[in-house]
Amino acid sequence: MSLDLVLFGPPGAGKGTQAKRLVELRGIPQFSTGDVMRKERDSGSELGKRFAEYMGAGRLVPDELVLELVAKRLTEDDAKNGVIFDGYPRTVAQAEALDVLLARINRKIDQVIAIDVPLESLVERAVGRRVCQTCGHIFHLRYNPPPSPEDCSRGVCKLIQRKDDTEEVVRKRYEEYQEKTEPVLRHYETQNVVTHIEGEGSLDDVTGRITSVINAA
Repeated sequence: MSLDLVLFGPPGAGKGTQAKRLVELRGIPQFSTGDVMRKERDSGSELGKRFAEYMGAGRLVPDELVLELVAKRLTEDDAKNGVIFDGYPRTVAQAEALDVLLARINRKIDQVIAIDVPLESLVERAVGRRVCQTCGHIFHLRYNPPPSPEDCSRGVCKLIQRKDDTEEVVRKRYEEYQEKTEPVLRHYETQNVVTHIEGEGSLDDVTGRITSVINAA
């Protein structure tokens, strides 16, 4: 069964992590805007060169260019039975344009799963996160603690806190999310495709909630 799915939620809700798990479970690809743009840029294609102009200058990529990338991705063999949209669409205009694009190929957004996580939990997740400089493995001081403050389970290295893993940054991003991105949820609610799930708990718990929603459809 084909499935075009949007994983929705504030920054830090775990959309990317859950999308990767669903790729394995459902056998359909993840569409993460940043990842796909970088891949296209690195491919050297004509479209990729246009992305490089904006990304190299630190400018926002226009919506129409991103939509062109979405259209290209949807025609690739592994995406013909569906896509897991992670962090896209981010605005109502993007959602409306995606609706039109999908309709042209006789598809639509089948489900939007909103991962609900309270702001204070998002702050706690970010502030307690530590990253291994050597292998990139991510720990959390409370939920997934490293073997020691200095050592990583994959070798001896110094663990660091990323510059954007601060309470101030998390709260600012959440405000931007409420202002610019939450209206997308209301757009999809008019189509009766939105289901909210609890985003707290173990990774397996959250994955189980998501798959239960998908299987019940």
